[in-house]
Amino acid sequence: MLNRRTLLAATAATSLAACARHDTPAGLLRVAIETLPDSLDPALGEFASAALVYKQIHAGLTDYAADGSVAPGIATGWRVAADGLSWVFTLRDDARWSDGHPLTAEDVVWSAQRLVDPQASFANLGDFFAVANARAVLAGELPPEAMGFAALDEHTVEVRLDTPLGLLPTLMREFYPFPRHVIEAHGRDWIRPENIVTAGAYTVTAASQMSLDLAKNSHYAGAADVTIERIRIDAVRDAGTRTRMFRAGEYDLVENPPGNQLGFWRERLGAQFRSFDAPILRYLKVNHARAGLDTPAARRALSVAIDRGFIATNFFDSTARATHHIIPQADAQLDPIDLHDSSLRPTIDPDLPARVEIRTVPGVSEQIAIAIADDWRRVGVEAELLVSYPTDLYQAVDSGGFDIAVASFNRGLKSDPFFMLDPFAPGGFAANFNWDNPDFAAEMALARRESDPVVRAIAYREAERILLADQAVIPLLHERAHWLVSERITGTRSDIQPMLWRGLGLASG
Repeated sequence: MLNRRTLLAATAATSLAACARHDTPAGLLRVAIETLPDSLDPALGEFASAALVYKQIHAGLTDYAADGSVAPGIATGWRVAADGLSWVFTLRDDARWSDGHPLTAEDVVWSAQRLVDPQASFANLGDFFAVANARAVLAGELPPEAMGFAALDEHTVEVRLDTPLGLLPTLMREFYPFPRHVIEAHGRDWIRPENIVTAGAYTVTAASQMSLDLAKNSHYAGAADVTIERIRIDAVRDAGTRTRMFRAGEYDLVENPPGNQLGFWRERLGAQFRSFDAPILRYLKVNHARAGLDTPAARRALSVAIDRGFIATNFFDSTARATHHIIPQADAQLDPIDLHDSSLRPTIDPDLPARVEIRTVPGVSEQIAIAIADDWRRVGVEAELLVSYPTDLYQAVDSGGFDIAVASFNRGLKSDPFFMLDPFAPGGFAANFNWDNPDFAAEMALARRESDPVVRAIAYREAERILLADQAVIPLLHERAHWLVSERITGTRSDIQPMLWRGLGLASG
């Protein structure tokens, strides 16, 4: 059985040798990430890598500005009705798909319907939770056409809501319309390289199990400002291998160097090693339907038994912050919740489950699971680890076939700290652990419809208090994002992760 001592010995044994440098292809951005997207179709993709690639090949109704704020996208402007229940988005007159086909308001409306239609996608409410009739469409009670999206003319879309949603333009940054004319011709094969049509800065020219090739989309509205013509994305699962290949000159941009070697690589790579404040939460997802895990007292007792400081120090070189919270304390707009509040940190419950199964994926999540199992053994709980690929873990969680799962999410460029709580709200992508609290749902609904940031912050903080009082999930760490950025790359910012590749450049020579 692995424990702290054998685990640290194993992770420390990772080879740190560098390889010989390779010639640098001209005009090509070379990127290494942990896994490729599970689908290039935003109606089907669930991996974090999918969200990253979507930012390159698809175009949102609104967009991310260089500083992460909201900017025009397919829509050049928007306005809200006085009652907050209707938004009107005006589309670019020259919006085009990568095949030159016009991108119209009808495409936008059809795409919204497709995302919520359970017959067409891995449907969930996602960012459409407040759209009129969206819940009934998702439940199969109404046809997709009943959803509150309407084309007023070729370049104007109206979105009707059941409840005001002040953040709608912010959420629409990752609503990516689909090319209806291509999907109707090719069905789910529309994302094959020979068929795919996109509206983002790049489109896909080749794809395999281990790599994606992208090329600049000449019909993209901002094509004149896109200087990198081609991008090669490789999946390199092992963090140590990705990092050594970067040092050898084989990649220009690499995500997530080994957490337990961050100090080593920071020293050797200097300015090429970049760290960013990031909305990343590592937590334990607990199945509330499992006997022994179905009481707040048991879940809190398991939480208290975890040595978060050990995990942060040894697996993240002290760059992650141990936490009992969802919302990052350093970024909170109000006074932080007291970590020593007795309602959040009770005494150990004698009725802990005798045995639990921890599902995880290979890598640092597996290392964390081993350390947690060691902690729980000390309080009489035996934990069995089940390590699988991400797709298998997601399927097990979605079907309810799990006890506890090591989970994480990275909200990417969504810098508002309160976006950390949204995944757990009704309809959220992480709300799949058999927990239902009407008070939490009410506070989240209040927060989501507020445009006033102060009022919104108060509602989010109250929602977090309710979630933590019930220990609905077990927060572990707030992590930083780490990227390796070669000297070839220009146009990066010190405060924003390099996730919008259309804004980067490559130095000559």
